[in-house]
Amino acid sequence: MVTLVGLGGGDRSTLTFGAYDAMMGADVIVGAKRLLEAVPEGANGEKKDAILAKDILEIIKEAGDKDVCVVYSGDTGFYSGTRSLVPLLDKEGIIFWVEPGISSIQCLASRLGSPWQNWNLFSAHGKQCDAVTAVMEGKPAFFLTGGDLGPADLCRQLFDAGLGDLRVCVGENLSYENENISVGLAGEMMNKEFATLSVMLAWPAPKPECPAHAPGIKDDYFIRGKVPMTKQDVRAAIIGRLSLDKTDTVWDVGAGTGSVSVEMAQMACHGRTYAVEVNPEGCMLIEANKRKFGAWNLTTIPGKAPEALADLPAPDAVFLGGTKGNMAPILDIVKEKNPKAKVCISAIVVETLNSAINELSSRGWDVEVAQISSSYGKKVANMHMMMANNPIFIITGMPHDEGEENA
Repeated sequence: MVTLVGLGGGDRSTLTFGAYDAMMGADVIVGAKRLLEAVPEGANGEKKDAILAKDILEIIKEAGDKDVCVVYSGDTGFYSGTRSLVPLLDKEGIIFWVEPGISSIQCLASRLGSPWQNWNLFSAHGKQCDAVTAVMEGKPAFFLTGGDLGPADLCRQLFDAGLGDLRVCVGENLSYENENISVGLAGEMMNKEFATLSVMLAWPAPKPECPAHAPGIKDDYFIRGKVPMTKQDVRAAIIGRLSLDKTDTVWDVGAGTGSVSVEMAQMACHGRTYAVEVNPEGCMLIEANKRKFGAWNLTTIPGKAPEALADLPAPDAVFLGGTKGNMAPILDIVKEKNPKAKVCISAIVVETLNSAINELSSRGWDVEVAQISSSYGKKVANMHMMMANNPIFIITGMPHDEGEENA
């Protein structure tokens, strides 16, 4: 018989009777060295140190008819190694039983006297994790931490996004004698050191003054100055043509007030948006609109393109609202960072239209052109007169292979 056991928090107080009995009756106990040391006294099975599922499988096969117990930390159903071993056991036709454990989520929730059924759960243990997008979903975010990302690193992410005042809780060494629970602000906690065995809970980001809308937020909702702003109908057309996925990395070059940036950030809510703007007033407006709309996954990059683009991550989609005459070198950087990136360029004058078509085509993008003409009703006495905005050209560049597939 093979039993997969969750050891709980690590202390015997979090061990279930089912898990205890399985270890007491096992001929062989397999697991990481740290976990084998946590096996209770009286469990006399032969202990074998193994972490990888394929190595554990070999030990199980070598054991033959012996009773084998495989031990895991926490609960077997929460980011556990069981997810790798179970398919291998199924494939080999090996019968097994799972004994769940008490998870670190349950431990922390009990210490806080709080239910956890409405928490969003994330793992930053040995993998990349974006704390900013996690807290934007309107629910408390729970993080398993470890490896390169500890609680202080996650708090640094929050601080850098403008969420230094967000309340967080860190649980260290839960269930052990040196257990410690700390509650504070992300901006404070990012400067502290925490134990390797730590978890973190972050409360939701503040609700925006203006919640997320479908593409095409009303112009009046934005904080505006003397910096030009892309109008509502044009924004909607741009966002629609870029067909953003939730996890996309997006650039808005020549971001102005940040109106397009904000809508990009809302659409790519699990990704990152970078607003590049050379005008200091524009940068301040972008930050103000970021806070107003709760677009915490939006980062303002002060500076002039293409130089300001050098250190940005590869984009999935790019909008060029203003290039200061540097369209060609900007597109070169986009192409170098991601040849499959989608590009959208807005133009008022036909000279920019021609340049955009030529520059995109010469670099292998399939080009589509649209003209947006819009008018708005203005009340004159007891009547309404339509007032026309300047027509805008929207030039979209799609990767050549994607263009062929859609043809």
